Amino acid sequence: MTIGKTNSIRLLRRVSPTSMLTVAMVAASFAASAIIEGKSRVNQAPNSLTPLQLEIEKQKQRLTSTEVEERRDALMRLGALRRAEASRVAVPALADPIPIVRATATHALLSLPAEEGAAALIPLLQDKDEFVRQQASYALGGTRNRMATSPLVERLRMDKKDSVRAAATVALGQIRDESAVLALAEVLSTTTPSGKKGKPKKNEFILRAAAHSLGEIGSRAGVPVLIEALSNDYLAGDVRREAARSLGVIGDPAAIPVLRSASIEADAYLSQIASEALRRIAANSMKRS
Repeated sequence: MTIGKTNSIRLLRRVSPTSMLTVAMVAASFAASAIIEGKSRVNQAPNSLTPLQLEIEKQKQRLTSTEVEERRDALMRLGALRRAEASRVAVPALADPIPIVRATATHALLSLPAEEGAAALIPLLQDKDEFVRQQASYALGGTRNRMATSPLVERLRMDKKDSVRAAATVALGQIRDESAVLALAEVLSTTTPSGKKGKPKKNEFILRAAAHSLGEIGSRAGVPVLIEALSNDYLAGDVRREAARSLGVIGDPAAIPVLRSASIEADAYLSQIASEALRRIAANSMKRS
């Protein structure tokens, strides 16, 4: 036996059973602390997330559900957070195989920066589903980004569904891009090739939306067709009222004669709106003079 081993045995013999028990307890304590610390490190990452991040992560997981309504609810909740990071989580849902989910996703993107949101939504204007195209159009209006103007004008002119064309008309007014005036004027115009005004064979809501959007854009280039609409007795009262309102918003004095005629018509609502439009034009003229 070597001297080192002999000394070790003698040392162990000198240690009492109580001392050995104490050493064992201390060692066990250190081991338990190490295990607890390890678990704490594992759980540290989730606990470091903010309440907002936790909510976004929760809805992100729900988007993988096989239940359509759960995915839709997750998208609505993401949209309601009104944060760009929440909207980005919703972007993949634009490619969901179920149309109603894609349509719901369009409105969950409205907290993205305008250009980013428009870029994500524009492809859906070519979707095979009518409702998806309609909701994408409305959502693009919400972005108010001008890169959407040309694709929306294409839907306004080419789409076979009135619901999509109506949504595109409303969206163009929200974006307020003057380059859309010509397309909107084409929609609102009711003059026949012979130059006569007749009863329009167009969707009334689209006509009213076109008149409203021309006022939202505020370009004087829209004044002639608005005057034409206001003076056309064949048009529905709501369309003529919207034309009168828009003429007042634009404020071009060229509209004064037709507005004066409208202000004494039997339609009390039209008369009131035309009178208000005349006051606005007069007030604007005084400010400029």
